[in-house]
Amino acid sequence: MKMLLKKEMKLAASPLSYLFTVFGLMAFLPGYPILVSAFFVCLGMFQSFQTLREANDITYTALLPVAKSDIVRAKYLFCMLIELCFFVITAVPVLLRMTVLADVAAYRDNALMNANLVYLGYVLLILGLFNCLFIGGFFKTAYRFGKPFIAFIVAAFAVVGTGETLVHIPALSALNAFGFTHLGLQGGALLAGALAYALLTAGSVRLAVRRFEKLDF
Repeated sequence: MKMLLKKEMKLAASPLSYLFTVFGLMAFLPGYPILVSAFFVCLGMFQSFQTLREANDITYTALLPVAKSDIVRAKYLFCMLIELCFFVITAVPVLLRMTVLADVAAYRDNALMNANLVYLGYVLLILGLFNCLFIGGFFKTAYRFGKPFIAFIVAAFAVVGTGETLVHIPALSALNAFGFTHLGLQGGALLAGALAYALLTAGSVRLAVRRFEKLDF
């Protein structure tokens, strides 16, 4: 598994998968739907799957003396590492906006989603949907990825639209809390996002392994 992961990181990965993690810094931007940054990092990982398909990487790897289940898990582990890097990068501006930048006028007057723990919960949900809908869908054939990515795009922007809409409902305005106000709600949203990520990813891995085991190369 260690060598397969190393192959993913050094040979199969598109440079865009690493480069697009810096979109996590979009959380600094006022007046912008910052949740779109989670889509961009997924777009970078999509480029890696496009690269590996064109290089016939799946067939090559399947011919190696490794378990087919490990091939699937290595792909997931690579994506999860990219997602972790992105999450850490985007958490930095979130924490800064919740502390030293909490009273900056540009952020206070921002009509769009605020960067807080609720935002991080939404980020984890979108990343979990990518793992479930796109990676899980890809391993149905280990070749076609158009429909799985379209399904992910629809789901991701539904989350973005929902997140941006809910903060304008007076009864749910606490979702757009500044600093550490409504910390219980913020922490609950982050926990819910983490749970959704874990469940979506774990379920997708099991399904993808079963699907890939049935494919012949």
